Amino acid sequence: MKKRTPVSSIMTKNVVTLNTKDTLEIAEKLFKENNIRHIPVVSGSHIIGMLSYTDLLRISFADAVFDDEQEVDTTVYNMFSIEQVMAKNLVSVNSDTTIKEVAEILSKKEFHALPVVDEGELMGIVTTTDLINYHLEQY
Repeated sequence: MKKRTPVSSIMTKNVVTLNTKDTLEIAEKLFKENNIRHIPVVSGSHIIGMLSYTDLLRISFADAVFDDEQEVDTTVYNMFSIEQVMAKNLVSVNSDTTIKEVAEILSKKEFHALPVVDEGELMGIVTTTDLINYHLEQY
C-alpha cells in the first residue's frame, strides 16, 4: 500500500451538486437516481454546505408507513429549505491530502464524506465507501 497516495486518486470527480434554490424533493430524487448519500451544496463552484440522505430522513417520515407516503414527504420537504437542513460547518481536504489523512479524519468524525476543495473550488468528494473500496483493491 502506497503511503503518500493523494485523495484525488480515489475521489469522485464528477460530483452531483445542489444549490440553495433547489428543493428537498429534487435532492431526494438525486439521491435515489444516483444511488448516493451525500450531495455538496454549491454557489457557483464554491461549496457552501453538504446535504446527506440522513439529513432528509431526520425531517421526513420516510421510515414511517403511511398510505400516501409521497404526499407526507412532499409536505414536510416544503416546510424546509436546503439551506436550513444542510451541514454548514464543513471539514474539507485538498486534492493533495493523503488517503491515510482522509481515513484518520473520517474515523474520528461523525460524518462519512469530505468535500475536496482546492483554492475555494469544489474538486470532488471522498466518502467512507471510497476508502473501503481503495483498501479492498489493495488485497
